[in-house]
Amino acid sequence: MERRKFIQASTLVAASFYISRDLFARPKGPVYGHQDMRFTLDTRWGTLDSSRHPVKDCHEMVQDQKGRIILLTNETKNNVLIYNKSGKLLAYWGHEFPGAHGLTLSNENGTEYLFITDTEKHQVYKTTMDGKILMTIDYPAETGLYKKKEEFVPTETTITDNGDIYIADGYGLQYILHYDRNGKLLNTFGGRGEGDAHLDNAHGICVDRRQGTASLLVTDRTRNCFKRFSMDGHLQEVISLPGACVCRPVIKGDHLYAAVLRSPDMGVNGSGFVTILDKNNKVISNIGGTAPVYKDQQLQPMQQMEKIFVHPHDVCVDNDENLYVAQWAAGKVYPYKLRRV
Repeated sequence: MERRKFIQASTLVAASFYISRDLFARPKGPVYGHQDMRFTLDTRWGTLDSSRHPVKDCHEMVQDQKGRIILLTNETKNNVLIYNKSGKLLAYWGHEFPGAHGLTLSNENGTEYLFITDTEKHQVYKTTMDGKILMTIDYPAETGLYKKKEEFVPTETTITDNGDIYIADGYGLQYILHYDRNGKLLNTFGGRGEGDAHLDNAHGICVDRRQGTASLLVTDRTRNCFKRFSMDGHLQEVISLPGACVCRPVIKGDHLYAAVLRSPDMGVNGSGFVTILDKNNKVISNIGGTAPVYKDQQLQPMQQMEKIFVHPHDVCVDNDENLYVAQWAAGKVYPYKLRRV
């Protein structure tokens, strides 16, 4: 009898252990997304005392080699806020970027730098990680395409392994401008127009190495697509994303992430979500959006389904594959964190 009681007690303890472990592992709160790209939402992750560390538009975010999450905002009391992954503020700087918009991280032989675009000052800056300006790129008068600085409204940069700089003039004349590491102009392509090789709202750009050969992915936001160009500016592919007015493309591993500012077109306020594509550029998950549906290999129109975002402007993917979402024109909200489950 004693042995039987002991076995029964042991069985109950073991069962309670597995039940407890299962409950502990179960996500708390709603889960968003599709297939194996699903996340829980933390809307309080980046919240700070707005009287000390305010934000206006939270435009873009990156993670540095120390694991810190760096946010760019157009609030000149503190253009840059630096968090740890738990949402604790570690540092802040920057008062000189009223049009702070694009934030890109570069690595030069182990030393990291930031590239910031300013849509009000019509310039691009290279800075140290603590905010010292090392280089300024002005409007490209040498192209003969720009008559005044106000025509140049840069929204994004991407940096190659050899230090070359590509600038997307997403709110200006829609050109992609290629510079060497010292700021010498090498090439110009794209520009406003109706053909596939032209751009309209070239909001973002990144280098894509997922297929083995480096290429450029460029946003064509009003046309709901990304366009792939060779590094010297020849169009190679159009990645159609019907209903998704995408911001910049973000590559992490085999996946492509993007904030969708509005859906199904730019005329609908408060209609954003986040989209995730696989290595073959097939949409596999929409966070806050409708499930991706393909018919005859054609992606069907997507749009916001759950109002968890207002106007997502950027996605940062950390080294644990959690996401951080910065929002534009969303009531001065701080970034949200999405934990992968």
